[in-house]
Amino acid sequence: MMKVRDVMNPEPVAIQATAAVSDAVRLLRTEEISGMPVLEGEKLVGVVSESDLLKMLSVEREGGLWLPSPLEILEVPIRDLIRWEKLQAEAEEAGTTTVSEVMTRKVFTVGPEESIQRAASMMVRHRINRLPVLEGERLVGIVTRGDIIAGLGMEASEVEED
Repeated sequence: MMKVRDVMNPEPVAIQATAAVSDAVRLLRTEEISGMPVLEGEKLVGVVSESDLLKMLSVEREGGLWLPSPLEILEVPIRDLIRWEKLQAEAEEAGTTTVSEVMTRKVFTVGPEESIQRAASMMVRHRINRLPVLEGERLVGIVTRGDIIAGLGMEASEVEED
C-alpha cells in the first residue's frame, strides 16, 4: 500500500503568518502553486490559498466581488467604474494586510505513514486541494491532489509490470 511519504513534496513552500499578503501572492505566482502552509516560527497555524485571497477582495458594501462581463467592459458605465476603482484600492491595501488575517485556520493534516487512500478521502470529504504533512508538530511535506493521482498512476504501472 502506497503511503503519503511516497508521493508528498518533502520541501513544501510555506509562509510566515506575519508576512504581507502581497508576499503570499508573489510566492504563489513564482512557485506556480495555488496554496501553502502558514507557519508561526516552525508551528503550522493555517493554510493560505488563492480562494482566501479572492475572498479578501470582496467588496462587501457593494454586494460582493464584482468582475465585469464582456458587455460591461464595452459599456464601462460610471457606477461600475466607481466599483472597479474601489476594488483596485482594496487590492492595493492587500500589501499591508498580513497572511494571518486572510488564512484558513482550520487545517486538516496527514502523517507521512498514512495511506494515500486516507489522504484522498480527506481531501474529497473536506473539499480541499492540499494536506500539510506533519511528523509530530513538524511540517515535513505537503501532498496535493495531483501528487495522489500521480502516485496512483505509479502504483498502477507497478501492478502491470508484475
